[in-house]
Amino acid sequence: TKRHCLRFTTVLATTLLSATAACLDVGFYDRTCPTAETIVQQTVAAAFRNNSGVAPALIRMHFHDCFVRGCDGSVLIDTVGNLTAEKDAPPNNPSLRFFDVVDRAKASLEAQCPGVVSCADVLAFAARDSVVLSGGLGYQVPAGRRDGRISNDTEALNNLPPPFFNATELADRFASKNLTIEDLVVLSGAHTIGVSHCSGFAGPTDLNGPVDRLYNFSSPDGIDPTLSKAYAFLLKSICPANTSQFFPNTTLFMDLITPERFDNKYYVGLTNNLGLFKSDVALLTNATMKALVDSFVRSEATFRTKFARSMIKMGQIEVLTGTQGEIRRNCRVINPVSATDDVVLARPSGFTGVAAS
Repeated sequence: TKRHCLRFTTVLATTLLSATAACLDVGFYDRTCPTAETIVQQTVAAAFRNNSGVAPALIRMHFHDCFVRGCDGSVLIDTVGNLTAEKDAPPNNPSLRFFDVVDRAKASLEAQCPGVVSCADVLAFAARDSVVLSGGLGYQVPAGRRDGRISNDTEALNNLPPPFFNATELADRFASKNLTIEDLVVLSGAHTIGVSHCSGFAGPTDLNGPVDRLYNFSSPDGIDPTLSKAYAFLLKSICPANTSQFFPNTTLFMDLITPERFDNKYYVGLTNNLGLFKSDVALLTNATMKALVDSFVRSEATFRTKFARSMIKMGQIEVLTGTQGEIRRNCRVINPVSATDDVVLARPSGFTGVAAS
């Protein structure tokens, strides 16, 4: 096996709290559940054949999992009672979807190797498989993540980069996760597949920040001048004013050129004023970021290779390993306090399925 270790430091008010090395291994389940990656791949492939939107959804789900409490499967936990989980925070609901694909993969794994494969690893494998199914480059996924027991909507709001961030804000947010400017530009390339809701670029406000690039931008015609006029006209036809209020489920492709193909056309579109979000356009406002964008326009092979590397790196953000966390039996619900207790009958008093922080 090949071991991947990343060192993370946590700083609060300039006081060093901890410095820990988290290690994951390629082939982690070779002995304990040798068919683990095959089971996940087959489950994702079957879902993808039915709906190609599965691929961008699972890649995004992995990203949104890793940016909140690290890659611990916490985005998969359901809200129960008055403790709202990550998946129901505005950045995730209704945009995250296909949780059922993870459920099916996990159910198959539990039938084959009960209590062995974590939900966090299932999601990491599924994201890699989604990249490959869409035409991207395959890569080996270091595994051994453990599942967290806390899922909190506020933490999703505070950690996920919103679509209105500028270059500095994006770089700072990624740096807080031990990711570089190159990782930021590379991982933004995931927007080469998938869809967005109108609220990501045409709503009056979103997550306490302005996102409207079509109707109320501070320009004479209300349109963001960094947006192609023809593209703005198309977007307005799909997302009329107040669409988010009256037709909240309206979506459109993020990459206008090859919307279902994992390639470098996201960057080509970006340099032709076809970037959908403010955060996309922000990549052109910083010299280092723009140089990277230009390099990916010139070489799709470079982008594909670097995307695989950045996904491996992102997949190691603040992971739980060893005896930390748990191996969740059902990805939607944390395990009962006692691993030997029956999931339904032995719930302790006050058990909600979501651990409060």
